[in-house]
Amino acid sequence: MISYLDFEKPVAALEERITQLRSVNALHDVDVASEIARLEAKCAELLASTYASLTPWQKTQVARHPQRPHLRDYVAHAFSDFMPLGGDRLYADDLAIMGGFARLNGRRVMLIGHEKGNDTKTRIAHNFGMGKPEGYRKAIRLMDMASRFGLPVVTLVDTSGAFPGIEAEERGQAEAIARATEACLALRVPMIAAIVGEGGSGGAVALASANRVLMMEHAVYSVISPEGCASILWRTSEKAADAAQAMKVTAQDLKRINVIDRIVKEPVGGAQRDPAAAARMLGTALAEELDMLALQSSADLVAAREARFLAIGG
Repeated sequence: MISYLDFEKPVAALEERITQLRSVNALHDVDVASEIARLEAKCAELLASTYASLTPWQKTQVARHPQRPHLRDYVAHAFSDFMPLGGDRLYADDLAIMGGFARLNGRRVMLIGHEKGNDTKTRIAHNFGMGKPEGYRKAIRLMDMASRFGLPVVTLVDTSGAFPGIEAEERGQAEAIARATEACLALRVPMIAAIVGEGGSGGAVALASANRVLMMEHAVYSVISPEGCASILWRTSEKAADAAQAMKVTAQDLKRINVIDRIVKEPVGGAQRDPAAAARMLGTALAEELDMLALQSSADLVAAREARFLAIGG
């Protein structure tokens, strides 16, 4: 069962009506096929028009949808032979940031990404995708390993931000994020980052300082959440929609100002409506980008990555 967002209520009403008609058809052998077909066409049209004109705040809601695919879903539908590697060899294994060897269209890669979980139990286990210092240090370790073996690095970013707890600060959260960003920029192998849901603050940048940065069509990417920005500027989180509009958090806005390089289409109605199709779309885009980066030398990759980020805002 799909969970509907507030702006999807007209779609929800139509889909409920279609379900009721199908039940009538099954129980009473009444021919309502033409009416069902008419409503299905109307529903598809309404869903497409709704998602073609989402506001930045509505896109933020879609990016946070509880049924939106996460790292494990992309592993299942876009990658193969995933071999998870755990631990930072210093403190612990952070399940908010996962990674390991994988294959993408037959090419061996090092896959690293945030995992939020999909129910209460797994969300708590994965700390809602908010990485701790040991998670970012694990990512650094895996990047170093990829560099040694000459494997391209693919990261899937989906976090509201790094974990802000006292214990994370005690273990050097800011330093770990800075070191992870530094490790991305220094990699001598191709690196591609994809913002698949939320790209929040330094917790996202630490895994997204890549040669190419992709964004799913309805993902968001910003230095702070709209609610956080509204609380600072207007002293109330109720202005979150205004903040989202002003911050240019959408893939479309960020592509126009060259913060990201490519927008990856999603199934109509968002990735949450068809996670498998969304994963295949992303997998195809990632493979195409890796094919292009494979032609560059290590020195060129490092230089291009540095130039890419220095040019932002210039």
